[in-house]
Amino acid sequence: MLTGSSASTSLKDVDWMWKSNQNPCSESEPEKWSHYSDVENLIINEAFSNKQPHAMLDDCYIDFEHSLQILNTDHSQKRPIKQVVRNREDKHLREERFVDLPVDSARPFGGQYGWVSPFIIEIRRALGLSENQLPSNNPELIPMLVEKAAQGIIAEGKSMGKEQEANKIAKILTAQKNNKVEDVWKCCVYLYTLESFLYKILNKTMRLIGSKEDEQNWQSKIHTLGPFCLLLWDDPINERVVRNETLYRGAKLEPEQIVTYQNMAAEKKYGSFQAFSSCSRNRELFEEFGNTLFIMDVDAAFIADVNQMSEYPKEEEQLITPGVCFSVQRVEFDHKTNKHLIYLKLRQRLSGKHTSEISTFHHINRPKDKFDDYHVGNDAYVLYDNLDYDRDADTMGHVYGNLLDEHPNYRPPDIDYYDIDNPYYDSRFINFPYDRDGNEI
Repeated sequence: MLTGSSASTSLKDVDWMWKSNQNPCSESEPEKWSHYSDVENLIINEAFSNKQPHAMLDDCYIDFEHSLQILNTDHSQKRPIKQVVRNREDKHLREERFVDLPVDSARPFGGQYGWVSPFIIEIRRALGLSENQLPSNNPELIPMLVEKAAQGIIAEGKSMGKEQEANKIAKILTAQKNNKVEDVWKCCVYLYTLESFLYKILNKTMRLIGSKEDEQNWQSKIHTLGPFCLLLWDDPINERVVRNETLYRGAKLEPEQIVTYQNMAAEKKYGSFQAFSSCSRNRELFEEFGNTLFIMDVDAAFIADVNQMSEYPKEEEQLITPGVCFSVQRVEFDHKTNKHLIYLKLRQRLSGKHTSEISTFHHINRPKDKFDDYHVGNDAYVLYDNLDYDRDADTMGHVYGNLLDEHPNYRPPDIDYYDIDNPYYDSRFINFPYDRDGNEI
């Protein structure tokens, strides 16, 4: 029979494991123990702390008295379970989270979206939100969005056979619905960083963007995954763009995929991250994962440091937001590590062909916010590559007339034919900037 942990040990510091070798009753087989998912662990801990006899999971239930996992569909299928006390820093690294491709392998460059992901644009349309309606500047929206997000997560969980996990995630989220936007966002990040079905289905859906065959598929998820996605995307804390950092992510690539990236480097194409993409500042930790290492040099991009909110602090997770643009600089092979190294450059850019989507949220009289004030050193205001935008979608056009007077020697850096081909290109200075979600002043 399982007994409680010591009084000084938080239940958050207890992991549950199940005996996973082929024959759990065998005395000759080496023992193999597997972790439950993070959300399953939360469910088990809650039931255990409330002194309930069982914890109900989606595929099985936990019998605390006999220390067994019992299959829901066949009660004769039983496996031993055990508690493991650990420090937060001891949680194992998750290879799957940092090795799946950051973009769809069939469309590694998935189109350049510009400042705003089409998924975000469609979410706002579906919710009937105007150009200035985001939870970060309209706190009255938070209870409604949290409720819709919870309902959508439950609906997705049911469709995937993950109803118990979904109910637990929804319960954690709805507890925040009357709190400040910062608390809600931190909760969404925490839930996203947990090992569960949620981050997997969200990113799988968003990576379908760009495929005509899958357009109805990802659009069908807007009502279920959209509200949570919007709450996660509308980051009220990481207000400044990240500059001059290097991030890392592993991958398992086939030879033909390596060739694709080599061709992309030669053709100097730009693409956009279709979904939220996890990466890390720690190269050493992720060099062991996969056969390829993405080395991402960040010029200027919106990236959230989510490490403090994650149950996996060793991962040093940084979250690239959807819509960040990238180009392949070069592809090398490291004979010491026997890995391909793919060098990417990350920057915020606007593609002229997507201006019709962005213009959906233009509004000439939109109230200014703190991101709209141009001054030297204000990283919330993005001054880069002929593209001057603040983060949450307001054009910087109202300061255009003063910029050259204030900085007569300024010229946009790194001008190339992509900039000149941009319909908003100006030989002296950009004249049609937008901020993060596409509103024009």
